[in-house]
Amino acid sequence: MNTPPAFSVLVCLRLLLAVLPLPGQNLLKHDHQLSSPLTSYLRLNEGLWLLDNNIDPYIGGSFHHSPLLLSLFSTIVPPLPLIWAISDAVGAWALLRIWRARQGLSSQKGMMSDVENLIVSVYLLNPYLLLPSLALSTSTFENALTLLALMFASEGKASSALLAIAFAVHLTPSSILLLLPILMVLVSSPVSHLASPRPFNGSLKRILFLFGEYILYWLVLVGAAYIIAGGSWNWVRASWGASLTLPDLTPNPGLWWYFFTEMFDHFRPFFLMVFSVHLVIYILPICIKFQHDPLYAAFLLIGVLGTFKAYLTLADPGLFLSMISIFPEVHGYLRHPIITTLLHLHAALLLPLQHILWVSEGRGNANFYYAASLVMGMASGAGLVDACWAGLRIAVGDAKVWTEEKVDSEKGKGKVIWWEVVQQ
Repeated sequence: MNTPPAFSVLVCLRLLLAVLPLPGQNLLKHDHQLSSPLTSYLRLNEGLWLLDNNIDPYIGGSFHHSPLLLSLFSTIVPPLPLIWAISDAVGAWALLRIWRARQGLSSQKGMMSDVENLIVSVYLLNPYLLLPSLALSTSTFENALTLLALMFASEGKASSALLAIAFAVHLTPSSILLLLPILMVLVSSPVSHLASPRPFNGSLKRILFLFGEYILYWLVLVGAAYIIAGGSWNWVRASWGASLTLPDLTPNPGLWWYFFTEMFDHFRPFFLMVFSVHLVIYILPICIKFQHDPLYAAFLLIGVLGTFKAYLTLADPGLFLSMISIFPEVHGYLRHPIITTLLHLHAALLLPLQHILWVSEGRGNANFYYAASLVMGMASGAGLVDACWAGLRIAVGDAKVWTEEKVDSEKGKGKVIWWEVVQQ
């Protein structure tokens, strides 16, 4: 495979970080910003210990990982940091392949340029992605599976793409938001059409056929999880149900936990439904508006997940920020990229500070940390709105105005204004 020089160098450095003992890695594993109850390495280890001692990990209510991860790390490979490093390398490789497919380049013979070096660097050096990976959060696997699904879809490999997204949905049900744009990419093209919108011309019958294939893969994974769990369905409520019922209110950079901490139990089911449906309502509007470029629609929906996901970690907005690099055509149309960058910088400084003040030092309270979470929500939301605006504005282009003096026999001398819309 033809990869840019930065890829090999950064992957070697990432593998080195996995092999060498890091002095603060234990602190990272306990950091609520980097891992949630659904992605925590410590809880994964707890589940493995319970499984080794013939105890159902899903009875206690503290283990929320998929049975597939239990099977992987208990029978095939131990949960070594090297696995997370390899997952980061796979994610960067997939992001590079998505870029090449979007540019109409061969996946094996890419364009050796500074752009490709930038793409892999933005992914492998993104602190929102690197720190959760060093904390051994399973969100790293979720991001890698999401990028693999988009990569296979961009290259027209339907079965591989559907299997990858089925795995991603199995690990985190909120990834179902990406199913429709992936199906649209499979029946159309990943090449950018933002500047020339046109009606969706893919085959709806083929979409239904591919959806049936996805359901088949998903059912196979469910059956495998059922067998691994010893014929019990306790894992469904513990893993999938956790995203809907929010049983663990451990603080995180998201917007859900504090709201439901203050919520009266009488109103809890209603607002759980509202918050869950709120995620789903974005699918059709975004896919319809960007039907001419479903890959960009998938990118925006990843931004939605990075803003409103139930158990949010820094890896969720980190994936959205890294994917901006493969859409250079919209960079010139962003309205406030500096403000969005400063908001992320502000949130990145506030979150660990308020976390230490509240959890470690005991000098603050939950309001301190939630205020920092709101800043993170503002930063992610600003980036999402700006990316959506840029994707719409590129179709209009930039208006240039010329004036031409014209002599009118009746009214004398006047001016005629000519408007022309041009594409950058």
